[in-house]
Amino acid sequence: MTMTRGLEGVVATTSTISSIKDDVLMYRGYNIQDLAELSTFEEVVFLLWNGELPTADQLSLFKGTLAENAAVPGELFTIMKMYPFDHVHPMAVLRTAVSNLAMYDPDAELMDKQSNKDKAVRIQAKIATLVAGFSRIRKGLEPIAPNKSLGFAANFLYMLKGHYPSETEAQMFDKALILHADHELNASTFTARVCVATLSDMYSGITSAIGALKGPLHGGANEQVMHMLEKIGSIEWVNDYISNALENRKKIMGFGHRVYKNGDPRAKILKTMAKKVSDLKGDSRLYDMSVKIEDLIKEKKGLLPNTDFYSATLYHDLGIDHDLFTPVFAISRTSGWAAHIMEQYNDNRLIRPRAEYNGERLRRVVPIDQR
Repeated sequence: MTMTRGLEGVVATTSTISSIKDDVLMYRGYNIQDLAELSTFEEVVFLLWNGELPTADQLSLFKGTLAENAAVPGELFTIMKMYPFDHVHPMAVLRTAVSNLAMYDPDAELMDKQSNKDKAVRIQAKIATLVAGFSRIRKGLEPIAPNKSLGFAANFLYMLKGHYPSETEAQMFDKALILHADHELNASTFTARVCVATLSDMYSGITSAIGALKGPLHGGANEQVMHMLEKIGSIEWVNDYISNALENRKKIMGFGHRVYKNGDPRAKILKTMAKKVSDLKGDSRLYDMSVKIEDLIKEKKGLLPNTDFYSATLYHDLGIDHDLFTPVFAISRTSGWAAHIMEQYNDNRLIRPRAEYNGERLRRVVPIDQR
């Protein structure tokens, strides 16, 4: 056996869902840049689950189905109101809430293709409602019911903030959801596939993926980027902060990527989006700081930003609480997780790698009275 730390470079499966080749990210063969420019999140979800972009009629039906399934059982919000808001992280809440959703789905244990697709719709539709609802509950506000007349992105911002977003805000958030929808066999997606390869249910697979995404080396990185920007405070302190961090070998979150060697294509799009939203807001402080940090890290370390870096600035300027950045990531990535789960079911083999043992060998058990 050959051991590879972190499974780097190991091909674990085949997939038709997304690919990364020559620093180009594609969903079902479509370049992510074209999808972000010319489609909506609902179209991308349909694409990931069905293999083709929808027709106008298919999209209308799909959007209606998502809207019809967006409401969540009131009991889940009742439970959330009992959580200790002084220290609980929203990702922990989301992990528990999605698991609880299974209790209210009579088809949770069904494993046929149509039942799995129906469950994917329910989870995708409800996860945005759960995140927005918890955000309001911890502020002493009541959750806002989904608005069936709004698109997925606009509806989330509406449920989160209690007023209708501007067209630009909704468009930028919609593009952000597209950019984070899938990313080949990343840590959380692999976790989901490992889980359902045992023939566990889709709710278990999504819950497992949320647990993996929670970590700061995966989805939690954008929240850490925001903590860094807050700590720096203003553009005048960027040089000193970055120089000190590098001298002390501290990791600068939001830079570098194990797969991309010449830059994350999503980061380039997000940078443009962050600039547009900061101009709309009339406050470019965070954006200007981010650009300066990018320039310094490129100069001193030769590293380029990944998707987490500019998404932090974008989400902040959209009025999203910083500890909701990773749950927002989960809202988007649920579409990819569900696609991979269904693909795993369609051609399943239990995922059971080996470990190379390097501990003590051939030890004798000494009776307890002689130890």
